[in-house]
Amino acid sequence: MNESESIDIAVCTECGGTGWTRLTRNGVSGVARCECLKRSLPTRLIQDAHIPARYKHCDLESFTLHPSLTNQSHQRAKTIAEKFVQEYPASMPFGLLFVGPPGVGKTHLAVAIIKALMETKGVKCLFRTFPELLKEIQNSYNPISQASETRLLAPVLDTEVLVLDELGAQTPTSWVKDTVSYIINYRYGESRVTIFTTNYLDQDVPGSNATKGTTYTLAERIGEQMRSRLFEMCKTVVISGNDFRQKVKQAEHHF
Repeated sequence: MNESESIDIAVCTECGGTGWTRLTRNGVSGVARCECLKRSLPTRLIQDAHIPARYKHCDLESFTLHPSLTNQSHQRAKTIAEKFVQEYPASMPFGLLFVGPPGVGKTHLAVAIIKALMETKGVKCLFRTFPELLKEIQNSYNPISQASETRLLAPVLDTEVLVLDELGAQTPTSWVKDTVSYIINYRYGESRVTIFTTNYLDQDVPGSNATKGTTYTLAERIGEQMRSRLFEMCKTVVISGNDFRQKVKQAEHHF
């Protein structure tokens, strides 16, 4: 528990800062969780969700792009995101795979979904950028590292809803593909919901994913078997359009 949470509980006159209140039912004394914990739950969940500062403002209401950059795919993606939150948890758990070029709002929507789930339904969520996660795992192999691969992966595997951002961004070595497979297969087997974002499409689109003149598909980046698994786990949501950061944000930088 961090300092801000301790302060919230300490000022509660019902539990005296313990988080528990005494009660009597049918002549039997016991304890129950104090309402102060329930009220502070969304704040605590968001603090623990690992959302980068750049995306903390993201919510469904603010998912609006410059009028010249907005198209039907943006509205469809927002509608799907809103429905996902409203219907969570579905009887048959499934996640979302947001696909599209950089700067079209994929990460914004992914963060907006988990924020809404934490704020309105008390769902434990976690945000991780895949390249960053891989780097942390690699660093854990250093003998002087204080982290271990098991400890780093435990929250990723076990959280109720996971956002895995920038899937396929790393060079698809055997180790990278094995790590992707382990995370995806574990969460699939445990029926845990995962929301992915990726810049890599299922079919070659000239110029969208070019690296040194070569265009890659998502299957090539994570492997055919794992792409097939994602079809089972997730609804694919394709967002098209131009890079909002390039077209609009650059114009906002003044010197």
